[in-house]
Amino acid sequence: MAISEELRAELETAQWRKSTLSHDDGGDCLYAARLSGDRYAIRDSEQPDVPPMIVRGGVFRAFVGGTKLGEFDF
Repeated sequence: MAISEELRAELETAQWRKSTLSHDDGGDCLYAARLSGDRYAIRDSEQPDVPPMIVRGGVFRAFVGGTKLGEFDF
C-alpha cells in the first residue's frame, strides 16, 4: 500500500509513544501514534524501513482493551 504525501507528513510529525516495558537498548519496541481522522499508526523499531500499520480508532481501542484483559497472553 502506497502512503500518500499527506499521511507521510503526518507520520513524520506524529508523537510516537512506546511502552515503558520496552527494552532501553532500542530492541523489542512497538511504537504507536494517534493520527487525524480517528486513526492510529503502529511501527516496529526493528523494521524501520517497513511503513507503519494504520488502523481505525475502534480497532486500536479494541486491541488495547483486550491486551489489558489478558486476551493476548499467549
